[in-house]
Amino acid sequence: MLIDNHGRVINYLRLAVTDRCNLRCFYCMPKNGIKYMKKNDLLSFEEMFRLIRVFGDLGVSKIRITGGEPFVRSGIMSFLKEISELVSITEISITTNGTFTLDKISALEKMGIKSVNLSLDSLDRERFFDITRRDLFDRVMMTYRKLVNSKINVKTNMVVMDGRNIEDIYPMLELTKYDDVSVRFIEEMPFNGTEGQGNATIWPAEKIMKYIEKKYSHQKMMDSPASTSLNYKIPGYIGSFGIIPAYSRTFCGSCNRIRLTPQGTLRTCLYGEGQLNFRDLIRSSVTDRVLADHLIKAIGNRANDGFEAEKSRSTTLPPSESMATIGG
Repeated sequence: MLIDNHGRVINYLRLAVTDRCNLRCFYCMPKNGIKYMKKNDLLSFEEMFRLIRVFGDLGVSKIRITGGEPFVRSGIMSFLKEISELVSITEISITTNGTFTLDKISALEKMGIKSVNLSLDSLDRERFFDITRRDLFDRVMMTYRKLVNSKINVKTNMVVMDGRNIEDIYPMLELTKYDDVSVRFIEEMPFNGTEGQGNATIWPAEKIMKYIEKKYSHQKMMDSPASTSLNYKIPGYIGSFGIIPAYSRTFCGSCNRIRLTPQGTLRTCLYGEGQLNFRDLIRSSVTDRVLADHLIKAIGNRANDGFEAEKSRSTTLPPSESMATIGG
């Protein structure tokens, strides 16, 4: 097992396979996008597979594939099938914006993909366009419906943004009335690719819950030990909802996750900086044992929480990288 210096078992890898995305969600990247990495700067699928195998031998059994938008990268389906056949990997999940996913859902089912997190920040066409800067609402909703009707567990991720989509909280909750879906409300974070961005009007988890309680009663559900969300059900509704305190960071104490950016940088905390670059290690022809030793060492020097990680950054400015470059 991988155990960090705070006694937490690390068994979950968030792997960003690309920094590219066809949407321009303002909370994730600037209007004109980010400066994309050159193809050779990214981990190849072969390099990713090798790292997954090494990490799997050390106890990493869960993988979430993220981006950018993972389905914009050519070859992603073959890669998913390959890692789904690894004995050490027992759970594969995907986070997607749903714009390239519709025709892949049946194949994902056959691979045994456990869950898909669908980014869906509004159920209103105009607000969706305002947030994403793209007119793709119908395609995303078709993907949502097909996912709900599949065997894949479905979660929707809505970043709660003051002045942007507060009106969507109640309609999102209504999705759980008849659909077996988990609707998650996420505190807005500063990772939009703009240096020094800090939103003074962030809605914390408590404020989101108070807003929900104005209209709905709810029952607390049992959260898994390493859950990032506080989960609830509305009596009589089929699905559930959760609140993710991503900015408040109240779940750090049980964090079991590490991240690999598209260029192979290991981040042991979202709010910190990269610990080492596995791409460079692989391309220097080191052995699997050396890769494993570097991971073990990094895990053994992990920040206690997101606040400690943020304080250790080399700049005094708040973190502001695009989530597309870190891994959504």
